[in-house]
Amino acid sequence: MSESYDFTIEELGKRSIKSPIVMSTVAGDMVANYVTDDEFVRMGAEVKLGAQPPLKRSGVLECAGPREMLYFMPAHVHAGIVSCGGLCPGINDVIRSIVRCLWYRYGVTRISGIRYGYKGFLPEYQYGIKTLDPDSVDDIHKLGGTYLGSARGGGKEVSKIVDAMEQLNLNMLFTIGGDGTQRGTLEIAEEIDKRRLKIAMIGIPKTVDNDFALIQRSFGFDTAVDKAVEVVAAAHMEANSAINGIGLVKVMGRESGFIAVHTALASHEVNFVLIPEVPFNLEGYNGFLHHLEERITERHHALVVVAEGAMQDQLLTEKKLDAGGNLKMADVGTYLRDRINKYFDEKKIEVNLKYIDPSYIIRSAPANPSDSIYCERLGDAAVHAAMAGKTKLIIGLVNNEFVHLPIREVISHRNHVDPEGNLWRDTLDATHQPPLMVNRFDK
Repeated sequence: MSESYDFTIEELGKRSIKSPIVMSTVAGDMVANYVTDDEFVRMGAEVKLGAQPPLKRSGVLECAGPREMLYFMPAHVHAGIVSCGGLCPGINDVIRSIVRCLWYRYGVTRISGIRYGYKGFLPEYQYGIKTLDPDSVDDIHKLGGTYLGSARGGGKEVSKIVDAMEQLNLNMLFTIGGDGTQRGTLEIAEEIDKRRLKIAMIGIPKTVDNDFALIQRSFGFDTAVDKAVEVVAAAHMEANSAINGIGLVKVMGRESGFIAVHTALASHEVNFVLIPEVPFNLEGYNGFLHHLEERITERHHALVVVAEGAMQDQLLTEKKLDAGGNLKMADVGTYLRDRINKYFDEKKIEVNLKYIDPSYIIRSAPANPSDSIYCERLGDAAVHAAMAGKTKLIIGLVNNEFVHLPIREVISHRNHVDPEGNLWRDTLDATHQPPLMVNRFDK
């Protein structure tokens, strides 16, 4: 698998400045060690017996962490931080981690927060910047949302953004955002190259959908599942307490159903999970509504979790994009709510359906402990990479190791739930729903 990628990391130049962080280069002395550029992680954990081809540098992942020699002189550094796109649990934890690592570990005291995403660079908006220091960010991890504000769009104004970065005399920019944000990061970095500037561009992947390619887990995902499970528990209580009660919960997941399936596995109470990766029919002898009726007839209550991206191939009549370049989706939750009620009305079967869409509550929540730890380590690793002059990379977790991933490879495609893989198989075991709710016309 790794042979199809090039994991080579670009650098701004030779590193010749000794790091102010006191660490060891000797193994076994009980002192934390620097990371060297010959420490790597393999992409895939699976192996096949027999002869293995020799490893190439382009096929392995560079380990993240502090280097003994730096590219930037800490006293000269002006660092910028920007958060873009929708909200996600843990953004403030990442901001706090970056600021504190720059300040306390490297002695960087010029740190600017760019307000409201990439639009904060554009002169027509006049948003200004936030001066950041450890005191200003000390308690922000306890809050949801983003301390810097966020917005979609603006990332295509590459020339204006780099103009602003030059005017601010930035040496490095940390971009916290999803797929669209990181595409913008790469485009900005390429414009920086054209101008022969020495500015490190480091991405921190943000998406509760957990659909970044190659990366083991995106920050905020654990918190999203945690909060979704609470909502599902409430929906189950509503359904179980009513005559033929049905709980219908819509969770986030534009193109990937990871939140939906993990919520089902964690709650143990979900009967149907509907995700973008697995097609299904509503009507017909093997359709979802038929199986839902069977469940109501037998158990007199049911709980359904649907990812927001499910059924879009059937619901969208025209394609429109939002400011961030994302497809505007039809509301599958309200559509299913109405179709379920209509189906049982026509069958003369009394049901009591409660529909819950907790999306904005979930994504604006503060990070749980697991995500908070993850964000702290992502932020630290991002700073170490930037100070070493690494650029055009995203910090990610692969095989439980923090690594540098080229942005170009990470945004090349999205991660999806494999309908033939063990995660979906385990979800079917948990819900007992049919493997495929699609009508076969050759029956």
